[in-house]
Amino acid sequence: MKIGWADSELSPSPSEQAPWAEARRKRLAAAFPGERVIVPAGRMIARSNDQDYRFRAHSAYVWLTGDQTSDGVYVLEPSGEGTLYLRPRSNRSDGEFFTDRRYGELWAGRRPTLRESSATLGVETRHIDELALSGPARVLRGVDATIDHLVPAIGDGTRDLELAAVLAELRLVKDEWEIAELRRACESTARGFEDVVRALEFAKSGGGERYLEGTFWRRARTEGNDVGYHSIVAAGSHATTLHWIENNGPILDGDLLLLDAGVELRSLYTADVTRVFPISGRFTPLQRDVYELSRRANDAALGELRPGADYRDFHRAAMRVMAHGLEDLGVLPVSAEQALDPESTIYRRWTLCGSGHMLGLDVHDCARSRASKYLDGKLEVGHVLTVEPGIYFQPDDLLIPAELRGMGFRIEEDLAITADGYEMLSDQLPRTASDVEAWMANLVR
Repeated sequence: MKIGWADSELSPSPSEQAPWAEARRKRLAAAFPGERVIVPAGRMIARSNDQDYRFRAHSAYVWLTGDQTSDGVYVLEPSGEGTLYLRPRSNRSDGEFFTDRRYGELWAGRRPTLRESSATLGVETRHIDELALSGPARVLRGVDATIDHLVPAIGDGTRDLELAAVLAELRLVKDEWEIAELRRACESTARGFEDVVRALEFAKSGGGERYLEGTFWRRARTEGNDVGYHSIVAAGSHATTLHWIENNGPILDGDLLLLDAGVELRSLYTADVTRVFPISGRFTPLQRDVYELSRRANDAALGELRPGADYRDFHRAAMRVMAHGLEDLGVLPVSAEQALDPESTIYRRWTLCGSGHMLGLDVHDCARSRASKYLDGKLEVGHVLTVEPGIYFQPDDLLIPAELRGMGFRIEEDLAITADGYEMLSDQLPRTASDVEAWMANLVR
């Protein structure tokens, strides 16, 4: 087994991402001058017995290196130079390639050689076995068990938390390459939504939410790496559960379908889009009224998006519209203005959560950022975020008219902040109730 193999070394070109990743590494070095910083990719995780989940590298590691292989570790030295330690292609002379079920090439597939990785990624590479850490360092903790046991000797809890926050904050402003990837993710996601509408008739005959989940997943795997998060395929009253991922209910005429899904590209950048469809193809008058309330709230939020605006402004604008709409529906026990008073916010019983979040390599991107840089900060050119105010009437809510119970509405868009406002990345899908109906009719004719 160890002899008689041809030389199959490749000569790859630098990846499109390589120059962008190099610039990001320089930003990291500037944030921590004269310090050692350690960012692992992570290791494979067992799903059951000897079966691993498909590996997905830590987002901060991918952002810095462009590498997506398991067990890698990026080390920024105090000199400002960085090295990427990798598990390279199986060595034919030691038998790993056919004996190791987790890493062996004949079991798990070919990994790049160190030279191939260096050529592709534009960074110095060394074998992971050469990684020897000593002295103080900032470590992105909790990612790789091979690093964690060294943390007491080389890491410091407070400094490590600061590293996680700064890495998240560095990723808040997307570069041109990242925005282009997110635009592509939205385009692919829109095609997946079209697939789901075309599959509604079969889903009604017995396939249900599960079939529609699989329909979207097929698009995500064909054009990308995977879905960016568990798809929410919520028909009927399931739409009132914010993160409904069981996806095991029926698809019935007369109900609405809330679809919240996003394609994660092979670069790992993901979309996050939501639409609500009438399964029959036509909204009832009441469904249309509440859908349009959700859409008007979304419009109001979009109107607040510009550089220099408070991050929370778009949520506040959406909630003003929602509160007045709930008053018009006869839901609020007080006036809209009373409900909007910070001492009350009773409208939140039916809106539940915030109206958006940052988006990028993670669906809830840059979540480790400090509040001063994110939730309590200002919008900047290059921020990419979702806008998704929703309204949810639980099926057992006795405080609302019976005809509203069991309906959930959310329209979610993905947007990039620009110098003069924003670019709608998810503009391939309809927004108004009439446009949704026309779009569906065109897809199934």
